[in-house]
Amino acid sequence: MAIGNVTPDSFYAASRLRSTEAVVSWARQSLADGATLLDIGACSTRPGSIPASEEEEWSRLEPALRALRAALPEVQLSVDTFRPEIARRAIEQYGPLIINDVSGGCEAMYEVVRRARVPYIWTLRGDLELPARMPAMQDIDLILDPGFGFIGSTEADYECMRNLDRLRAYNRPVLVGVSRKSIVWRPLGLSPETCLEATQALQMYALAHGATILRTHDIKETAQIVRLFDRLNS
Repeated sequence: MAIGNVTPDSFYAASRLRSTEAVVSWARQSLADGATLLDIGACSTRPGSIPASEEEEWSRLEPALRALRAALPEVQLSVDTFRPEIARRAIEQYGPLIINDVSGGCEAMYEVVRRARVPYIWTLRGDLELPARMPAMQDIDLILDPGFGFIGSTEADYECMRNLDRLRAYNRPVLVGVSRKSIVWRPLGLSPETCLEATQALQMYALAHGATILRTHDIKETAQIVRLFDRLNS
């Protein structure tokens, strides 16, 4: 899953797409490099950021979706939003889509994806014990995301990574997004711009422990480790 942001303040500057032309170029290059899913966000959720208003988020997102649907009508798109109304508008105008909700959701969001029958990336924020929470979600097409970067601390992120195998029990796709995040660069004294190799190490670990989707800024390099992982397990 390729990461693209139509925001001016995403934590990794290279993921910022400042025009619809840049969005389409990013999409074409990501697909050429091996992506099968494109995730587009219009409201930064990095720690300490001030979220854009709902209308500002839509004013950024809508032209990007329109351009992508015109240029690449068959591509599988994911919309990164925590707002039910943004999700509803995106699905109605540019669906079918995946909804990627880093907040963990709310009843209004669950109802949007339930009615639209679209896949929903459910961000667990480190809570891998789901039995009590699953019954209300049984009629939603869930993709489980442990929520690295939203758990609370780097050590909590690592504790969650050590227990990633637990999500295999739920027989749902598991998305892992550690690309250039603090879980990678902070323990090594690096930065988002200098931690590609370290990101790949954690992504390979995630694949070995149940990840089925890698959400990443670096498609070409990640596609290479996926091919090696598949070769090891063929």
